[in-house]
Amino acid sequence: MYQRVIKRALDLVFSVLSILLLSPLFLLIALWIKLDSPGPVFFRQKRVGKDKVLFEILKFRTMRTDAPHDVPTHQLSHAGSYITRSGRFLRKTSLDELPQLFNILMGQMSLIGPRPALWNQDDLIARRDEYQANSVLPGLSGWAQVNGRDELAIDQKALRDGEYAQNVSFPLDVKCVYLSVINVFKGEGIAEGREGRHYAARHTEDKP
Repeated sequence: MYQRVIKRALDLVFSVLSILLLSPLFLLIALWIKLDSPGPVFFRQKRVGKDKVLFEILKFRTMRTDAPHDVPTHQLSHAGSYITRSGRFLRKTSLDELPQLFNILMGQMSLIGPRPALWNQDDLIARRDEYQANSVLPGLSGWAQVNGRDELAIDQKALRDGEYAQNVSFPLDVKCVYLSVINVFKGEGIAEGREGRHYAARHTEDKP
């Protein structure tokens, strides 16, 4: 009941209100990106949704237009050299993720769920299959995100995503929202490129 009806209703209310309230911020960020570097305001990328149905995720563009498009940031050498000045701030504060409110509005994502894998992240997708983590909507944030984010190995990330998928509930979603806000303010768990901390032992997610 919660996952099928209440969670979706909360996502709709949250996304609509957030888009309306944050529209001035959207405009300011868009202007900053355009003034900072040539290229589009938004970054679009093919991601894996519920039941492995592909969709196009939206982000504010944080990298130069010559950056590799379908390569997870953790696999890029010298990833920082591709990141724009505005992009550094947007990524550090996670403001680059705000356009995903439209993905939530369209029913492609939820506020809380496993972070959507790139279409070519076969290792992560396969691991999530083992834990039934591909059976729920991906999220703007999630249980794995608040328990390590970029510092989690793929096995641990998939395990956390599976824990969430098997225990979806309102209290767990509230806990994830609270911890997400705390982590954003602390700037914890973010690693950019192969040179990011713990890369040698921990290969994780996405963020081009």
